[in-house]
Amino acid sequence: MQSATDPLFRRIEARRDDLVALTQALIRIPTVNPPGDAYTACAELIGRRLAARGFTVEYVRAEGAAGDSDRFPRTNVIARIEAPRPGPCVHFNGHIDVVPAGEGWTVDPFAGVVKDGRVYGRGACDMKGGIAASIVAVESLLDEGLLTAGALEISGTVDEESGGYGGVGHLAKLGYFSRPRVDHVIIPEPLNVDRVCVGHRGVWWAEIETKGRVAHGSMPFLGNCAVRHMGAVLHRIETELLPRLAAKRTDMPVVPEGARQSTININAIHGGQRDDHDGLPSPMVPDRCRMVIDRRYLIEEDPAAVRGEIVAILEDLRRSRPGFDYELREVLAFLPTMTDADAPVVRAVAAAIETVLGRPAQRVVSPGTYDQKHVVRIGNLKNCIAYGPGVLDLAHQPDEWVGIDDMVHAAQVMALATLGLLAPGGAGPDLPF
Repeated sequence: MQSATDPLFRRIEARRDDLVALTQALIRIPTVNPPGDAYTACAELIGRRLAARGFTVEYVRAEGAAGDSDRFPRTNVIARIEAPRPGPCVHFNGHIDVVPAGEGWTVDPFAGVVKDGRVYGRGACDMKGGIAASIVAVESLLDEGLLTAGALEISGTVDEESGGYGGVGHLAKLGYFSRPRVDHVIIPEPLNVDRVCVGHRGVWWAEIETKGRVAHGSMPFLGNCAVRHMGAVLHRIETELLPRLAAKRTDMPVVPEGARQSTININAIHGGQRDDHDGLPSPMVPDRCRMVIDRRYLIEEDPAAVRGEIVAILEDLRRSRPGFDYELREVLAFLPTMTDADAPVVRAVAAAIETVLGRPAQRVVSPGTYDQKHVVRIGNLKNCIAYGPGVLDLAHQPDEWVGIDDMVHAAQVMALATLGLLAPGGAGPDLPF
């Protein structure tokens, strides 16, 4: 007996080449962040395609956001189409920015090379393959005449790789991710094709600056070396804080396994004179040293205690180390978030994964934050998850790729889950087919 969804699945499979071509087209626009190149061109590519399918398209520039300028405008695109009858709205949100390509590639990172059943390129996995899959999923629903009630939205947003303030954060403040406009949000991040990602760990970024006193490099005893003071901070982090963090474990289903503990990364460090010049430096004792730390924490932890661990080290050094002084500046902070396992969007996507792939879905939590933080925090919309093609471990790596089969399967899952969410009463444990 043929399922009512078989024609939909066949249509998506038949559009495999179109799905690949769209992914390639998105990769070939180098939307590198920083600085925020080619955002407008990529947003317009998405907008033109969806406008041709009957969507109402808006372009929203995040004027005044960090990094926004006439040279690098933070251009977001939002497309919406409504059915003849009222009903809920399902929104697919993907970030169009990608990190710099870096070294180590064996293919052109912005050519969209296809080989061995994969599309290669910066952003292929994170997350232009996911954006393409969501567009093909929605277009296939329309082609099959299955949008009979409710509304569908697709957005391409900017700056997710640098916090999302000019993208989803900006749009959330304008009401684009709140009820009654939107009911369910699916973000096609690369958490593997058989996983529903229900949230992420918390993050606290801070800049520590140690202070010293300038002197001639041949007489360091007349100065006060800020770099040595920072070395003392690093020593305390290595010997005291890291072992304590490694002992903290979470019940959140974070992947990979190593991220089920608290972590801290030294994101950047600089002391002394600038090195962006030719020639030798002057013989000076550095009076400033700056370090950026990236602390990821668990839902069981108190955010105030996360900051307090660093403050305790710095204050103890101020008391015990002669000449030590510091400043601590918060760069960004986001609480952990986890959508309820019984939320309609979680159940709908999980049921669709089992139907398409023939195996139960895994419910996972991301080690790093993504734009769900703005949907939940600003939009106050709890029905938000991440689901998309791509292998999480490939994000930001050289020779990043997305599997073509995974994109096809993800598009089928997205389409089927959307049908469940648009059905009367939303999605129950089983889809109504």
